[in-house]
Amino acid sequence: MSPVTLIQLTDSLKSLYIKTAKKLKGSDRRQFMAEVVKGFGMGGQTLAERELGWNRRTIRKGMQELLSGQPIVDGYERSGRKRIELKLPNLLDDIRAIVDPQTQTDPSFKSTRLYTRISAGEVRRQLIAQKGYQDEELPSAETIRCRLNEMGYTVKRQG
Repeated sequence: MSPVTLIQLTDSLKSLYIKTAKKLKGSDRRQFMAEVVKGFGMGGQTLAERELGWNRRTIRKGMQELLSGQPIVDGYERSGRKRIELKLPNLLDDIRAIVDPQTQTDPSFKSTRLYTRISAGEVRRQLIAQKGYQDEELPSAETIRCRLNEMGYTVKRQG
């Protein structure tokens, strides 16, 4: 039996491994971790857990992916809260119908922004009054403000 070679991880090497793993996501991250651990040899998972703070289950999953050549679907996309547009498919069109009459383009033509004089809170009130939404089913004014921004609208300051 040959003696086990202990790997010395320098601080710069640890930092490189940790930073690289943090930049990667999903299967790419797991497979990177597994490749690094394979390079460590026997006891590599324990070393990576202790010195790099990596989860051994994640490393094992990466090892399985390397062996099979297929990424393991982890269901990450299915987690978290779904966007309100999935529950209320007409919401964005209804918001646009309320906001468009109150909107103008940048008068200096320096940007493609659309400026509106109506606040997100007022848009929410108009959705209830004009479009028949119930208060409980609508998202908060903050969520509506975010959707307005995503749609390219900017609330113009009064004054």
